[in-house]
Amino acid sequence: MNLWQRLAGKLWRSVVGKLWATIMLLVAVVLLIVGVFLLQYVDIWFEDNSHDSSHQVKVLFVLTAIVGFLLSTFFAFFLSKKIQQPLLQLKDAAVSISQGNYSTRVNIRSSDEIGELANTFNHMTEQLDKLIHDLNHEKNHLASILRSMGDSVITFDADGRVILTNPSGHLLISQWSGMELAWQEDIFDSTSSYSEVPIPLRELFQSVMEEGRDATDKIHVLSSVWSVVMAPLQSKGVVRGAVAVIRNVTEEHKLEKLRRDFVANISHEIRTPLSMLQGYSEALLDDIVVSEEDRKELVQVIYDESLRMGRLVNDFLDIARMEAGHVDMNFQEIDLKHVLKRVHRKFQVYAKEREVKLLADLPHEPLLVKEADEDRLEQVLTNLLDNALRHTPSGKSITIAGKQENVNGSQYVQLSVRDEGQGIPSEDVPYIFERFYKADKARKRGSSSGTGLGLAIVKNLIDLHHGRIVVESSEGIGTSFTLLLPVEAHQ
Repeated sequence: MNLWQRLAGKLWRSVVGKLWATIMLLVAVVLLIVGVFLLQYVDIWFEDNSHDSSHQVKVLFVLTAIVGFLLSTFFAFFLSKKIQQPLLQLKDAAVSISQGNYSTRVNIRSSDEIGELANTFNHMTEQLDKLIHDLNHEKNHLASILRSMGDSVITFDADGRVILTNPSGHLLISQWSGMELAWQEDIFDSTSSYSEVPIPLRELFQSVMEEGRDATDKIHVLSSVWSVVMAPLQSKGVVRGAVAVIRNVTEEHKLEKLRRDFVANISHEIRTPLSMLQGYSEALLDDIVVSEEDRKELVQVIYDESLRMGRLVNDFLDIARMEAGHVDMNFQEIDLKHVLKRVHRKFQVYAKEREVKLLADLPHEPLLVKEADEDRLEQVLTNLLDNALRHTPSGKSITIAGKQENVNGSQYVQLSVRDEGQGIPSEDVPYIFERFYKADKARKRGSSSGTGLGLAIVKNLIDLHHGRIVVESSEGIGTSFTLLLPVEAHQ
């Protein structure tokens, strides 16, 4: 009995049950109308009009059919309205959701299938709204990560069009978009299928799209070096694009080159005196030299080379301490005019021996600096003058000068050392303060005994004084070193 009750209740709450009940009610109403209002007149009608009974019966059925049709139409319209109204609400809600309004809900309280559909629809929109909110949160989170990345991130589709990038990647694309590299023109032309991919990345992008696996490379663009890691974007085994992470490794590349050059240069600097020490020592041990004069000459060479190695080691230790910040500085107020005069006197005899004019251009007023290390600045000027004398031929001149200078409202003392030597090629000027620069073609040592660390020490000492040093040089004309030292105490 309970089973039948549950089935009846379920049938009554369903749309089919409501339709069935409505049809039964409609049939009952039609039968009631026919029985109550029409049948009582049938006998009377037939008795008074027996001669035309068949025609009357037809008219009666026509009237009954018209009444039934009108009632059926009324109930059908009423029933369709009840069913259509919630369906239209569902349709309007679906349209609203398709336009992005995920907070739309359907207010239908019936307990039939349409009511269940409305409840399911509302639950679906809630889940969809939550999913869209979570996706937006993840998207914003990912966008924040991309914006904060120092590396450039660029995503391409299968046709090479950019579909996603971070700010640094967008800037990089703008810089590379119109670039024409001679080394790429033989490989790619303007009709390439990936013509929208920047030229420096095109070869790597084509490789990733064809092979479908990660690829890394270092590319040289103008004077910069870039490390590129590119990975394919795959969907069901089909490569649908690629994402590239690009990092500027110019400084790392330069440091690696400096490290290699440093090892090569210091090996070169040490190998020569060691070879001479070993060779001349063996000559002395084997008694190859007979005369006392030759013996003294060999001993003098050994002594000079040992001094040179000592200077090399001391200079290298000095620059290492300076770069590590472990050098002791004795800052006090000094007059740089006295330092310039002392250095000028010290090198005057040496300049006359080399037949080089050593000139001093000094002002009448003192060149006071409130915080400076006198010994260290004398070391700076000594290194610069020694360097100038070793590269200035006979008959030329060297000038040291000092004066007060105002730069952007701040007071400085400007010192300069100008020579008329062989000069430095313009492409080598940016590297003049690197260690062992003297080994470059512009400053070959010849008979000089310099260590190649003098200018690097000068740069570090000027930095410790919070000053600046600038070099200007023209090949075959001469070189000028200009120093700016702040007059006021260091902040």
